[in-house]
Amino acid sequence: MKRPLLLLLPPVFLCGCDGIQSALDPHGQSAVLLRDLIIGIVIVCTIVWLAVMATLVWALQRRRDVPETAERRLRNAVIAAVAGTVVIITGLTIASFYTTRGLGPEPDVDLTIRVRAQQWWWQFIYEDKNAAKGFQAANEIHIPVGKTIRVLLESTDVIHSFWVPSLAGKQDLIPGRENILTFRADKPGVYRGQCAEFCGLQHSHMAFVVIAEDEQAYRQWEAAQRAPAKEPDEVDTVAGKRAFLAKQCSACHTIRGTEATGTSGPDLTHVGSRATVGAGLLNNTRGSLAAWIADPQTLKPGNNMPLVPLSPEELRQISAYMESLK
Repeated sequence: MKRPLLLLLPPVFLCGCDGIQSALDPHGQSAVLLRDLIIGIVIVCTIVWLAVMATLVWALQRRRDVPETAERRLRNAVIAAVAGTVVIITGLTIASFYTTRGLGPEPDVDLTIRVRAQQWWWQFIYEDKNAAKGFQAANEIHIPVGKTIRVLLESTDVIHSFWVPSLAGKQDLIPGRENILTFRADKPGVYRGQCAEFCGLQHSHMAFVVIAEDEQAYRQWEAAQRAPAKEPDEVDTVAGKRAFLAKQCSACHTIRGTEATGTSGPDLTHVGSRATVGAGLLNNTRGSLAAWIADPQTLKPGNNMPLVPLSPEELRQISAYMESLK
């Protein structure tokens, strides 16, 4: 009865290798190359392990030979093991080398995004030759399916690492240095990314999503992002805008089309359209927005957003205004 149950264990463990954040569930050429390398290394290591176990079993069960015969067999075994080790290491090194070459920056790209990592959130800058057409997003990248994307990686504080397992490999973001990574999504979907380099207290709460969509949907999103913030048209949102501009919020955040031009925090021009709050910490709802504004240090200790004193009425109004910015 126990043996059938043991046979079920591998599928149970492997069921975690699927989903929106798995290097074994690739949806782009770069991720496919890495998946194939991983599987190849696992297969080789499994064969080596089985060979070692078989040799161990044989050694335990064999009869004792005369010293001359035993010495000769031992010498042949050592020679074979050394030769096999050289061949395996050389083969894996070559495979890793050519896989890494295949992940290098491509000269022809369709879209360039500047990615700036900060403790602990992601700033995505969609630049344009015409500065007026550029815009920013936070913790959420939209890309067109089937297009090659170049990301220019920067950090403003410590070393971070940009990793979207289903689309590409890891690449570090190092202060004072610009690294480049290219990738492509071959099918529409939502792919989760994560900082893969320990960067401080809230490292595990520094996530983002890549939303790959067809060309038309991407262009619609892009046009909406380039537009200034929606003007409030309800009593609460009008009052929320007024309260936002009167408090310290506007010193840290930008809302295009208003007097808020701060640059130390995320651009909030279209914050209501994003999926999450706090770099993947909470789903983006009015309640989550209110909780984050009211006490960001309780939700994400150590982040750089200060506690702004607000009355209950001001909190309700500002959260309504944030939710309306879509």
